[in-house]
Amino acid sequence: MTSVHKQYLDKNVYEATIERLELILDEFEKVYISFSGGKDSSVLLQILLEVAERKGKLPVGALFVDLEAQYKATIRHVEEMIIDNPKVEPYWICLPINLRNAVSVYQSQWQCWNPEEKEKWVREMPKYDCVISDVNFFPFFRYGMEFEDFVPKFGEWYAKGKKTACLVAIRTDESLNRFRTIKSTKKETYKGLGYSTKISENVYNFYPIYDWRTEDIWTAVGKFNFKYNKIYDLIYMKGKSIHEARICQPYGDDQRKGLELFRYTEPDTWAKVVERVSGANYGNMYVNTYLMGRRKVILPEGHTWKSYTEFLLNTLPRFEKEWYLRKFDVFFKWWAKKGNYYYPRYDREKEKFVYEVIDEHNYADGLPKVIPDYAERKMETERKVPSWRRLAEVIIKNDKLCKRLTFSGTVGQYALYEHLRDVYGY
Repeated sequence: MTSVHKQYLDKNVYEATIERLELILDEFEKVYISFSGGKDSSVLLQILLEVAERKGKLPVGALFVDLEAQYKATIRHVEEMIIDNPKVEPYWICLPINLRNAVSVYQSQWQCWNPEEKEKWVREMPKYDCVISDVNFFPFFRYGMEFEDFVPKFGEWYAKGKKTACLVAIRTDESLNRFRTIKSTKKETYKGLGYSTKISENVYNFYPIYDWRTEDIWTAVGKFNFKYNKIYDLIYMKGKSIHEARICQPYGDDQRKGLELFRYTEPDTWAKVVERVSGANYGNMYVNTYLMGRRKVILPEGHTWKSYTEFLLNTLPRFEKEWYLRKFDVFFKWWAKKGNYYYPRYDREKEKFVYEVIDEHNYADGLPKVIPDYAERKMETERKVPSWRRLAEVIIKNDKLCKRLTFSGTVGQYALYEHLRDVYGY
């Protein structure tokens, strides 16, 4: 595999971003930004407004999906950025949208702005003219629609058949997944620009600050006197570095490690969050411990990783256990076919996995191998070998998507999850 290295140019990231925005504004009829109130989208919005004003392309659209259980400081910053700002055409979304909850085995998703749970809302719904709370406003909207489905559908609706650019403030330094989004050779781009992705016939995502570091963001804030979310000041005063300060909804798989910040920075908000989102307090207490896999997972005495996996499965709610068994079955069959391994079938009476040979698989490399209890950690991390330790860690980390087994999210998977809960119960 060819290694990928950064190529440094004779210009800074701010200048490069200006050039990217100028190109986008020149070539697209409609431009809007996906705005979260965080430092990255805030900086991008302010640069965009400067460039758009210079080119006579105002106003620009701004999509803010309000996740309800958010910092009050974030809402204040969103208000100062998009409310009563003639340069911005705001869309403030307060709809019942399903969001990932990685801190509970009983409630894998929670629904913001659910009208049936109005008494538990963390905040009152804002009353600005740009707030969209009517479930019938968008022709594409479905009650309980998933966040990942809503965002691209909004882009198509906003485009109305015109050539449209959606600006997304992701940076490759933040995560490997974001780096892959930029470097993917499988995606369709706009005129070969790596910082773009085709979303639909008329809509492209652009990532104009993909090459910025966290230090660049705060340098821009200081140098150009940009507005920013004051929650970062509180987070910094609590001893967190500029790289640890994340304010997106904190119940997702990657974001949950910052859950404790709610309790420290806005305790009154935190009290409501505990009542609103299942597992929030548990996540706050244990997310940075081995109990949720944040640190090294410890194998209990007397167990192998295989028996520990079986034990963990049997402690889960019935529907949750069935969910993982289905995922594991796909994983086992793939390795039986591609890696010359025995297939572990789950015996429901014994509540254990039993090794079998799958007849239709051609074990051309000789006798099949037993899946190892564990392997060299580097091999496991790079997903080059199956192991029972990998499976146990998936359960402990509450990795319902089984990303650590190379699965990815699919359309409709939450509907299947809900179906299993209806069929198998708790």
